[in-house]
Amino acid sequence: MGPLWYADLGLADYQECTEFQKKLVQLRLAGKIEDTILLLEHTPVLTVGTSGAENGLLASEAALERAGVKVYKTDRGGNITYHGPGQIVGYPIFDLRQHNKDAHLLLRNLEQVVIDFLAHYGVCAERSDGLTGVWVGGDKICSIGIAVRRWISYHGFALNINPNYDHWSLINPCGLVGRKVTSLDHLTGNAPGMDEVKEVMAEKIATLYNAELTKVDHQMLIDLAKEVEL
Repeated sequence: MGPLWYADLGLADYQECTEFQKKLVQLRLAGKIEDTILLLEHTPVLTVGTSGAENGLLASEAALERAGVKVYKTDRGGNITYHGPGQIVGYPIFDLRQHNKDAHLLLRNLEQVVIDFLAHYGVCAERSDGLTGVWVGGDKICSIGIAVRRWISYHGFALNINPNYDHWSLINPCGLVGRKVTSLDHLTGNAPGMDEVKEVMAEKIATLYNAELTKVDHQMLIDLAKEVEL
């Protein structure tokens, strides 16, 4: 694959991060940045993907306001899901022209990266036939939904490390009625710190793609993105 950049965005607002990703897509298309994985946490938010419907939302507007959770419609694939602190989110800004122009392969690779990451912590995870994401014993631990613009990918995966479970009661996760969610903390009783989680995840992505990993200052990406008009 060649170079892979990794940037830690810390705790980020969902809408601002989506706009940032779209600017990075333009920079990647122009060859001004390398393939880049953004790793971060989001402030509490529910997002409705292109195959989703707000009937997956169980809470009233008043309940959402009390919980401090926003709702956005988004252009990624997939249904309704939750993002918040205690969940590692990964956004691959990858040029798929260098990866067989295959968006489905990217989905399968993201699933494999998460499976490999969880194995690092002694958790046996798997795919579920006909569904996108990663599961442990029938419970969902990772949601995945991407978008592709002119063969550059954005959006990505959200893996539960030690999230606020109360927020999951606001939705039917990914529209799957009766299915439960789980987390690394729930499964092992001892979730690692988020700094460690991000480093291990970045390394697993680089290994799967046989890439040379370089951590870059996210401020550098922000400065480059200022040049882009959407």
